[in-house]
Amino acid sequence: MSLLSIKKEKALRPYRKSLVDTAYHIFIYVLLTLFALICLYPLLYVFIYSLTPYAEYIENPMKMIPNTLDFSAYKKLLNFPLIYSGYRITLIITCIGTLLNITLLCLTAYPLTKHDLKGRSIILGGITFTMFFNGGMIPNFYLIQNLKLYDSIWALILPGCLGAYNLILMKNFIAQLPASLEESAYIDGANEFQVLWKIIIPLSKPAIATFVIFHMVAQWNSYFNAILYTSSRKLWPLMLVLREMVVEVSGAGLSNEVAAADMAYVNTFTLKMATIIICVLPILCVYPFMQRYFTKGILVGSVKG
Repeated sequence: MSLLSIKKEKALRPYRKSLVDTAYHIFIYVLLTLFALICLYPLLYVFIYSLTPYAEYIENPMKMIPNTLDFSAYKKLLNFPLIYSGYRITLIITCIGTLLNITLLCLTAYPLTKHDLKGRSIILGGITFTMFFNGGMIPNFYLIQNLKLYDSIWALILPGCLGAYNLILMKNFIAQLPASLEESAYIDGANEFQVLWKIIIPLSKPAIATFVIFHMVAQWNSYFNAILYTSSRKLWPLMLVLREMVVEVSGAGLSNEVAAADMAYVNTFTLKMATIIICVLPILCVYPFMQRYFTKGILVGSVKG
């Protein structure tokens, strides 16, 4: 091989490497785009058929572009009073419940990272015990009843305010933070609450954002507590309204109440699709604002503290 051919080979190596890298990145982006479309397809399917006339859906159930858009299902839902009360109750229990959860989580997890805390092992043992054993449905019902919380909005908020699993994860996350930061704050004259507010909480934003998302989704999707602890339809959360409309809507029940609105008939299939979109859309809007913290905190507490 001549000296000229060797020089040409060396000159072509970076170009070939860049082509391989470019092809690799194109393959990865195409693969991720296909995966994203597969994940998006069910939601897109529900949204399209909430706007598609039912007769058109019967003709071709897999058709993704309707000939005409029909908003009658959304109009009927907006005239259904339980949707508004369900939204209000769900927003209240989601916002207040998440605020209480994060507050109690920080106030409980931080002291448990102190090895000199008296009774620390007993407290941790009691918290861990609740992860494996609980009183059960009937004792919890009697507890709520004896506390005078039955048929009140607090019965939907307080039972899930603080979970043992999230508490242990938060404790482990705080325990991983450098102890020198706390020591320097103590030297400057800070007390425990100042250290928690000015050092621990700012450094724990990824973990807090992760728990905010988890708890918000759990509260938004909750309906079983409402079945157990309430008897008034005015306290039904949105997911209980969705459950009844999707599962039990028929010739009786809610369909009679909807029909009482003196509106044009809408097929129950289209009504179900529109209800799912109305219930799911708000919580989906939260993720873009929390994503940068969520990706950092997804491994929260994975290292034992």
